[in-house]
Formats: sequence, structure tokens, C-alpha cells
Amino acid sequence: MRTIGLLGGMSWESTLEYYRIMNQIVKARLGGSHSVHCLLYSVDFAEIEVLQHAGQWDALTQVMIAAVRRLEQGGADCLVICTNTMHHMADEIQAATPLPLLHIADATAQSIKAQGLDTVGLLGTRFTMEGDFYRGKLENEHGLMVLIPDDAGREVVHRVIYEELVRGVIREESRQAYQEVIANLAANGAQGVILGCTEIPLLVKQSDVSIPVFDTTALHAQAAVEWALMA
Repeated sequence: MRTIGLLGGMSWESTLEYYRIMNQIVKARLGGSHSVHCLLYSVDFAEIEVLQHAGQWDALTQVMIAAVRRLEQGGADCLVICTNTMHHMADEIQAATPLPLLHIADATAQSIKAQGLDTVGLLGTRFTMEGDFYRGKLENEHGLMVLIPDDAGREVVHRVIYEELVRGVIREESRQAYQEVIANLAANGAQGVILGCTEIPLLVKQSDVSIPVFDTTALHAQAAVEWALMA
């Protein structure tokens, strides 16, 4: 089994889920008391959040590359960025390291296409919903049509992520607000919805929604384990 290098802490609430899911998959695949080979470098998300909202993406890129160096030195065989938003600098990170970066959007797109869907809604931070780094990859490289909420919907989704989910706060009224946003996307043609922030699956489950849900945390973790077990 190859060693997965995790860039985590963005936030630790979802990084914890990566570790849990990966170990569950390895146990199911290999049986007994098997567990995943991984290294984790976890950042202080309070510092990351400030830079994100200040638009300091160049500074964030340097933070991430410095973290990659730690994982390289530790013996990681691949990189997994445990957050959708920080794939903003995925190309720069990949250019700075010989380790393969397993992109979260690739894992998500493969699952969407496996279900025969071509039009999906996208929930995430404003950076993910409004930027081209994520939607553009899904549309240009995978041929999907990606819908995002209206401005009011994007504000609700973004606010709940930063004020509640990254702090481990789960509120029923927020779940209902997300359900309304998803219903609006479905009414506009979304055949499924991407939970494009790794904290959103803590709030929204498939049982809460009438259209297929794509849990990027679980899909990314599964892709990482499958890559690790190929050797």
C-alpha cells in the first residue's frame, strides 16, 4: 500500500472525516485490522480563512507548498488536499512537486458521469462556486454543465460554512436553508448536487435531498485509497 499525503486542517472537522472514511474503506477491502498508510500535515485554519477572505491567494499558495515539502520529506507518495476551495492553487502545487496530486474535482466528476448525469448543481464556498478553478475543470475537462445558486443562495451557503460548519456547529435551520437552495437548483435543471465543500456532508445527507448527492469528502477519500492500493 502506498502512503497518502493529506493536506488537512481546512477545517479539521472534515479532515477527521477523511481519516475515518479512508480507514473504513481499507478495512472493508483488506479485512482484519488493516488501516490506511497516510501522513497528515494540518494547518491552522484561522490563518487560512483570513488570507482567503483577503484574496491573498499567492500567500496561500506558498503556505500550501511549504506544507507539501513537509509531506515529501515524510515519505508521502501522493497528495490529497482535504478541501475543495484550496484546489484554487492545485496547478501551482502540482508544478512545485513530483508527487501526483489527486484532484477532488476529478473524483467527483467520475462519480457524476458513472450515474449518467450531465447537469449538476454546485454548493461550496463563494470562492468555489464563483471561481473558474473548480467549475471550469468540471465543464472543460469533464463535459459537465454546472449550475450555482443565485446570489442570495450563495450567501447562505457560504455563511453557514464559515460561521457554523468549520466550527462543528450543525443547525436544523441551516439544513433546511440548504435544502431550499438545492430544490431551486433542481427546479433549474440540476440532476444532482455536488457538496463542494468538505464540511457540507456534515450537514446534508442523501436522505435530506430528492436528487443524487455527490459527497466530495467521501469520493475524494475513496479515490485516494484506490490509488494507494493499486501498488
